[in-house]
Amino acid sequence: MYRSLIYKVALSVVAFDQITKWIAVRQLEGEPSVQVLGNFLKFGLVRNPGASFSMGTNMTIVFTIFAICVSAFIVYQSSTVTHRVWAIAAGGFLGGAVGNLVDRIFRSPGVFRGHVVDFITLPNYPLFNVADSAVVLSAIAIVILSIRGIEFNQETK
Repeated sequence: MYRSLIYKVALSVVAFDQITKWIAVRQLEGEPSVQVLGNFLKFGLVRNPGASFSMGTNMTIVFTIFAICVSAFIVYQSSTVTHRVWAIAAGGFLGGAVGNLVDRIFRSPGVFRGHVVDFITLPNYPLFNVADSAVVLSAIAIVILSIRGIEFNQETK
């Protein structure tokens, strides 16, 4: 019922993610971090082979396979989602996974080993990007929906 909403949200996230990464690479490559809101928000370019906090830097292919599996699962389940908020959360998660998957496939050093472009910096938090934000916010929404007992195939009232 909400399959198209899932795909619209996912496509929007991927497009915004890739556009912001393209701008970040063009503007920040070889440059020092740029303060946006003092020391609270900065933009600085990092190419990340691993996950958050630079964990698993030698496991890029594992993250790639995981992102493919998560994306395939969401696509497979997309026809069963009948709750609008679940569709938005699933679309955000799918878009975030695909946004970083695009980097893993198409960026250097090679296919399935590509480094993800991260450029947003907050204090005491690892660099991240739009796709990472979409995954985290969607995961939070999914946890809240689950705690509240709202099923993904339940009509909204």
